[in-house]
Amino acid sequence: MRASGTTSGAASEGAAGSAEVLRAERLAKRYGERQALAEVSFSACASEMIALVGPNGAGKTTLLSILAGAQLPSSGAVRASAGAIGWVPQQPALYSKLTVAENLRLFARLARAPDVRVAVARMLEQTGLAQRADDRVGSLSGGNRQRVNVALGLLSSPSVVLLDEPSSALDPGQRERLWAFIAELASKGTAVLFSTHIVSEAERYAQRVLVLDEGELLFDGSPRGLAAQAGHAGDFEAAFVAYLRGAGRR
Repeated sequence: MRASGTTSGAASEGAAGSAEVLRAERLAKRYGERQALAEVSFSACASEMIALVGPNGAGKTTLLSILAGAQLPSSGAVRASAGAIGWVPQQPALYSKLTVAENLRLFARLARAPDVRVAVARMLEQTGLAQRADDRVGSLSGGNRQRVNVALGLLSSPSVVLLDEPSSALDPGQRERLWAFIAELASKGTAVLFSTHIVSEAERYAQRVLVLDEGELLFDGSPRGLAAQAGHAGDFEAAFVAYLRGAGRR
């Protein structure tokens, strides 16, 4: 049962007037008897940053992989505007013995980029990795490896980028630099949907929060709206836990 106050599919105040670039329509996923997603619906607009939060096993990675086309839903549909959806999974699909530029060239060819050289040059510049182009990926810091991972998801200049736990295993300084880069993407028109176990990241960086639990979308609204419903004005992590308890989930 959905918790009261769900505003599924509502656009954030910050995205008012922006074009819708992604819509999930009643997405469901079953693995045998287990329901991983239960008719999840929402939309995303250009320049929005949307956080996907929930306990372990809530269905976050399943939802992102379906939106990315990495797996099919049992029912429902994904609608996207013209332009590819970029997918950045939690585990980087990088070749550590190849250089940054070689990784980008390989994946640009796999993505059938119309001009591989231009695509690679653009991503090196956009991600701030131009000076690391000839460095082997295995020699990079965790933060720079994650930048390369994000770059792979951006090679096709997508209108939407999906990131699964993008800051996991990064130290605070690396996380700060990564989020500055992601926020810049959004400021230039890319819609960003990211999952995170670091609840404070949702409050700090997202205009909207989607709360998933046991495959159900319980809440779609602003971080402030979630805190207000939970009755916690100061501590967003406490508000998140209180919201789940109030919904009868914990």
